[in-house]
Amino acid sequence: MPAYLLLFISAFGAATLLPLQSEAVLLAFLAEGSHSVPWLLFVASLGNILGSCVNWWLGFKIEHYKDKKWFPVSQQQMMKAQAKYHKYGYWSLLLSWVPIIGDPITLIAGLLKENFARFLLMVSIAKIGRYLFIYLVFRLF
Repeated sequence: MPAYLLLFISAFGAATLLPLQSEAVLLAFLAEGSHSVPWLLFVASLGNILGSCVNWWLGFKIEHYKDKKWFPVSQQQMMKAQAKYHKYGYWSLLLSWVPIIGDPITLIAGLLKENFARFLLMVSIAKIGRYLFIYLVFRLF
């Protein structure tokens, strides 16, 4: 059970703006071979999806603070990010698995009040697909 908890925490944290890596943890448990593959994939996907939901919620709520001096993003940066999201729309959420750009996309989706059900569907497809891909590549080698 501690292995699944560790994987969940790393996957959850990796989906937020924290600099964590869940792929290495998943690969380590896959290589160990003593854990259920479906459960590893489920736990990693669930943690990563829920972490992205936290980003959406933070984006949804953060607009209330945009006029504060301590706010870390300028109005110009927010407008630029919003324009890019509007250009590609909710389809850009399929890139939520990509390192560096994926987490901000989920935050911007919340900021722009993306429909949560659609957000959850698109992010789930992306996150589950990534872990399945990692597993399939692992199986090849």
